[in-house]
Amino acid sequence: MTDDPAHDDPFVTHRSLLFTVAYEMLGSAADAEDVLQESWLRWADVDRTQVRDPRAYLVRVVTRQALNRLRTLSRSREEYVGEWLPEPLLTSPDVAEDVELAESVSIAMLTVLETLGPTERAVFVLREVFELPYGEIAAATGKSAATVRQVARRAREHVAARRPRVRVSRSEQQAVVGRFLLALRTGQLDLLMEVLAPDVVMIADGGGQVLAALVPINGADSVAELLARANQVVAGFDTTPVWLNGAPAGRIEFDGEPSAVSLEVEDGRITRIYVVRNPQKLTRLDALSQLAR
Repeated sequence: MTDDPAHDDPFVTHRSLLFTVAYEMLGSAADAEDVLQESWLRWADVDRTQVRDPRAYLVRVVTRQALNRLRTLSRSREEYVGEWLPEPLLTSPDVAEDVELAESVSIAMLTVLETLGPTERAVFVLREVFELPYGEIAAATGKSAATVRQVARRAREHVAARRPRVRVSRSEQQAVVGRFLLALRTGQLDLLMEVLAPDVVMIADGGGQVLAALVPINGADSVAELLARANQVVAGFDTTPVWLNGAPAGRIEFDGEPSAVSLEVEDGRITRIYVVRNPQKLTRLDALSQLAR
């Protein structure tokens, strides 16, 4: 038992949900935490007796704050050095039990969501991931319910055309990740070629802070050559299997500097490699993030 009144506060009760909403809208844990802080300050000033549904009310508050943040971030992301990738989160395997949640927070899906406008992204996340009624989404976004329905349809079509085509099982993902990490660790070019799809694309995010390719690398030959060469030019090259954003992934140490690697897999081969090297985006690799719907 606890006598702490904050323990029963709806904001505390729903914090994992609210963080997940903000993170899916922003692709950044740091920005999501800032949004939660701003939302908490607003919640602290609310007359709770006037709030009939605290969960819905808090989701509205977080959505509005996340939309404001997303609009202010647009210019900085346009000026970002190299490719911009979402901030990876260390998660437990339990997140994968909710297949829809795991897919929605995957690096692949968050990358697709970056191609939506702020309102489209908010509507898609609230409707497709959290299954909110159109009326609640309208209240959260400041749009009419009819407009929200139209935006939701456009966003669904946009995402469907760009999302990963095949959903693979956890065991297949783990097996491919294991083979990939082994190939990296041992520098076996032939093993890398076996696990890469011919048209594989590798996207790296260094943010101008560390060495990383500034444009996507296309094709198995180019990707394998680059990865095999990386093994040869650094003194230490360690790989560890981890769970990132609800899926098996890898943590790689280049001379003690961490990187997070997420993979898209189709028919037993890797079709996309996402490498996050920007140190500012790797602060969530040592502590589990709590995600919820």
